[in-house]
Amino acid sequence: MSAAISKNGKLTRKDFAAGQDVRWCPGCGDYAILAAVQSVLPTLGLPKERFAVVSGIGCSSRFPYYMNTFGFHSIHGRAPAVATGLKLANPDLQVWIITGDGDALSIGGNHFIHAMRRNLDINILLFNNRIYGLTKGQYSPTSELGKKTKSTPYGSVDRPFMPLAVALGSQATFVARTIDVFGAHLKNTLKAAAAHKGTSFVEIYQNCNIFNNGAWLNVTDKSVRHENILYLEDGKPMVFGTQSPKGLRLNGAELEIVDAAEHADEILVHDAGRQDPTVAFLLTQLGSGIPRPIGIFRSVEAPTYDAGVMEQIQTAKQQQGEGSLKDLLYSTDSWVVS
Repeated sequence: MSAAISKNGKLTRKDFAAGQDVRWCPGCGDYAILAAVQSVLPTLGLPKERFAVVSGIGCSSRFPYYMNTFGFHSIHGRAPAVATGLKLANPDLQVWIITGDGDALSIGGNHFIHAMRRNLDINILLFNNRIYGLTKGQYSPTSELGKKTKSTPYGSVDRPFMPLAVALGSQATFVARTIDVFGAHLKNTLKAAAAHKGTSFVEIYQNCNIFNNGAWLNVTDKSVRHENILYLEDGKPMVFGTQSPKGLRLNGAELEIVDAAEHADEILVHDAGRQDPTVAFLLTQLGSGIPRPIGIFRSVEAPTYDAGVMEQIQTAKQQQGEGSLKDLLYSTDSWVVS
């Protein structure tokens, strides 16, 4: 890890670039996410040795090689398990997990939901391109119904996961969504995730221009994005569209799209700090249609797993004293093999 620092003594994006050739396909959305992370980390006021990046398997999982921080390229779906051990062994580290829709939600699904449930103080970035890119274009757990790929030539019959709904169902305390090409929004979301105490989960819509080009075109194309995206901002009405603004209101237990002007008094006001996750969950169900919400869905406080474990360790030390590995190994019957 290089110790180079800019002339004014502050870390910059260059300080977090590993200097290796970045080997993603030209035009891949991963480049934009890498640039955003490298730009955000030096603004957090921590030295480089306080950061660690852990990944699983997939295109996104090359990430640790391109970051001039501590890093670990783990195995398929197990990044949350590795990150858990790393955080517990080094509580002062700020740990970032880089994963994809296949890595996190297929083979890694079990580890993913338990990381949320425990509320470990880590950050999880899920790159969602709705496809398996590294293995050349098979359908993934987020691919839409009927998706034709090399592994589903007649169309997928699997119903897709909504990553944010899975996170909320696992009691995640910070849940957000952003988009690879929305630079300012992406960086602001990453900063909010870093500031959160507990598990921060950020779904990032990312384009795979080789195997699933245009997966999010209905929200990234400049000609339609302003009509199709609902920007979630705390304390502001949930209104979208510029030509004829529409808003969201509750109709019983469902969200309903109405004319924003005619029903101004009924439009929901966003509150990411609401303890009850019901409205946040309802917003995730808009993920398959229009509007498509982006921003912070939920951000609440709860005890963290690592803090609880550290408290137990301190209690045990106070009651039993400092432990000895040698005493532990020889504490029960042992055998000598000759």
